Amino acid sequence: MNIKKIKALLKKGVNIPNPSTVFIGDEVDIERISPDGVTLFSGTKLLGAKTLIMPGTVLGYEMPVTIENCLMGPGTKLNGGYFQDTVFMGDNVFGSGGHVRKGCILEEQANAAHTVGLKQTILFPFVTLGSLINFCDCLMAGGTSRKDHSEVGSSFIHFNYTPNQDKATASMMGNVHQGVMLNQRPVFLGGQGGLVGPIRIAFGCISAAGFIIRNSELRCNRLIMGGTMRSASIQWCPGIYTRPDRIFTENVFYISGLYALKAWYRFIRTLFTWDWMSQALVSGLQENIDICIQERIKRLNEFGNKLEASKMMLLQRGKEQGSQAVAVHDTVLEKLSQASAIFDQADYDLKTPGPDGEKFIQHIDIQSIHNKKDYVGIIQGLDESISIMGSTWLKGIEDRIIGAFGLEV
Repeated sequence: MNIKKIKALLKKGVNIPNPSTVFIGDEVDIERISPDGVTLFSGTKLLGAKTLIMPGTVLGYEMPVTIENCLMGPGTKLNGGYFQDTVFMGDNVFGSGGHVRKGCILEEQANAAHTVGLKQTILFPFVTLGSLINFCDCLMAGGTSRKDHSEVGSSFIHFNYTPNQDKATASMMGNVHQGVMLNQRPVFLGGQGGLVGPIRIAFGCISAAGFIIRNSELRCNRLIMGGTMRSASIQWCPGIYTRPDRIFTENVFYISGLYALKAWYRFIRTLFTWDWMSQALVSGLQENIDICIQERIKRLNEFGNKLEASKMMLLQRGKEQGSQAVAVHDTVLEKLSQASAIFDQADYDLKTPGPDGEKFIQHIDIQSIHNKKDYVGIIQGLDESISIMGSTWLKGIEDRIIGAFGLEV
C-alpha cells in the first residue's frame, strides 16, 4: 500500500470510504486520477503507469477489484473482478466477478453483468452481455440505444480454441463500416448458446437460446436455430485442417474490419477530445486497436505454420486423402505468403484518410466543434447521406485488404 498516494488522493477529493483497504501501486500516476465523483471502495487495487480514471468512475462497489493499466472514461462503474489493459470509453457498467484481459475495448454504454470473461474483445456502443459469459476474441456491433441494443444472453460462450490448438478463431457480429454509424439493427445471441469461431453474423440476426452457431450467416434479419447434433463417433485426424480456406477467409475479413476501425479511431475519435484526459483515453483506444490487429496477425501466422504441417500429413497419406485437399492447402498457403506485405501496405495507407475520408472528416469536424463530449449523439444525428459517405470510406479500406488477397468483397 502506498499511504502517501492514498493521502494525496483523499486531499484531491477522491472518495475512499475505507483507505486502509485500498492499494495503490508505486507506478500509478495519481495525476491521471480525477477527483470529480470518483469513488474507490474497499478492496480496490490500482496498478500500472497507464491507469487513467476520469470523472464519475466508481470501482469495487460489490466486491474487490484489481485495475491494471486500464483507461476508464467518464461514468465507468466496475463493480468487482480483474481488469487489465482495457479501454472503457464511458458510462460502462461491469458486474462483479469480471475477468477482462489485455486488448479489450468497451465503447460508450457497453455493459456486462456478473462473471464475464473477455480478452481481445471489442464492444460497440450499447452492446450488453448477460452473466456467466466467455466472449473472448470477438467484435460486436449493432443497436441504436440502451433500449435497442445488441445482446449476448447469459451462459453464452465463444469457442475460440480449436482441437488443432490454434486461435485463428475471431468472430464478428455486425461489421465495422456500418456499425460505427450506430444506426443498425441489433444482433441477439440467445442464452446458453455459443459460437464456434471464426464466423460472421449479420445485423438483425437472432440465435435461438441453447443453440451453437457453427457457420457464418451473412444475410440480415435471420433467426438462426437448430437441434442438437446426432450422436456419432467418427475417425479424426489430429493436425489436419478440413476447411482451411474458410478459416483464412474469415480471418482476413475480421482483420480488414480492424483496420477500418483503426482509421475511425485515428481520424474521427480524435475530434471528440476536450482535455488532456480525453486525449489520453483516445490514445489508449488507438493503442488497443493496434494490439488487436497484431494479435490477429500473429494468430493467422500460427495457423499458417500449422497448415504447412497439415499439408505434409496429407501428402504422406497419399491417395487416401486425394489431391483436392492438398490443392486447397496450397492456395491458402500462397495467399498467406502475401499477408505480411498486404498488412504493411494497409498500415501505410492509413497514414492519411484519403479523399473519401477527408470529405467525411470535414462534416464530423464541423459537428464536433460545438459538443466534443457528445460522440454518440453527433454520430447518430448525421444525415443519412453523410453516414453512407462514412461507411463507404471505411468499406473501401476493408475491400482493399480483402481484394489484395484475391477474395470476393
